[in-house]
Amino acid sequence: MPFARATQDYLRHIAIERGLSEHTLSAYRRDLTTFGDWIGTQPIVDSAGADRAGGATVVDDVGRLARADLAGFVQHLATRPGGPLAPRSVARMLSSVRSFTAFAAGEGWLPLDPGASVRPPKAPMRLPKAISVHDMERLLGAVAGDDPVQLRDRALLELLYATGTRVSEAVGLSVDDVTTLAGTDEVADVDDGTDVSVVRVTGKGNKQRIVPLGSYARAAIDAYLVRARPVFAARGTGTPALFLGTRGAPLSRQSAWLVIQAAAERADLAAHVSPHTFRHSFATHLLEGGADVRVVQELLGHASVATTQIYTLVTADTLRDVYQTAHPRARR
Repeated sequence: MPFARATQDYLRHIAIERGLSEHTLSAYRRDLTTFGDWIGTQPIVDSAGADRAGGATVVDDVGRLARADLAGFVQHLATRPGGPLAPRSVARMLSSVRSFTAFAAGEGWLPLDPGASVRPPKAPMRLPKAISVHDMERLLGAVAGDDPVQLRDRALLELLYATGTRVSEAVGLSVDDVTTLAGTDEVADVDDGTDVSVVRVTGKGNKQRIVPLGSYARAAIDAYLVRARPVFAARGTGTPALFLGTRGAPLSRQSAWLVIQAAAERADLAAHVSPHTFRHSFATHLLEGGADVRVVQELLGHASVATTQIYTLVTADTLRDVYQTAHPRARR
């Protein structure tokens, strides 16, 4: 099976079967293109790594892939002259290739999956970077104002912090995704009949989750919907997207990133602030406030609680630092 054709079949498969976003599909396509370009320069090797074709190259024949090829690709990424990739980047790229070879073996293009036993380099654990509640208040306060752009930017930032959504999820929201539910319908632990504002978020794999929306964020969104969005919508051709650019088209991830950067500069924050800073701060502040880790898992849309538990390490570090600073017998 030609490598290029096999790649297209695989990408078509994951697009249909797994419902991945175009952004995720582009990442898979980019990783497999990188692998295909590299493998086309390598001698055909057997499982022991010995040349078995007199210096011939793999070219685009998927059926000739061997474990040594994938292991060599990992080594290449980690040591390439143009600049080695970080372990996390190598692991992500290898994950794409392993998923492809598993698919190829399942289709019968390979007798065995050569990627099954190839392990990525171990990445050092890096704790997510959150900012303090005080700094978050400064950041949100930096987008105060009554003109349409300021109202939109405030609504966007309030929503990111109130819900912990990824920026791609936020710009993918429609107006109808912001709604109100009766307290006993879909929001757990609310049984007093009080109506609750929520956001229906579509995450990775088209999985949907419902996240409560705090009063500050709801007020900011309402102000934007009434006084700003109609101004932008009148300049466009009509779209249900919640957040619009100044020309009436849906706001892009890049534009949302610029909104965050501009707000951070106006707030004069020393720490680097990215779209994911809001997500990290959302999770960290919830746990610091006593939220259960499994509740935070559901709010973030993590498939496994193990992914969410990294935030418990952040709060544990904070507790340790406070203890060592405040307790009279904690310091040596």
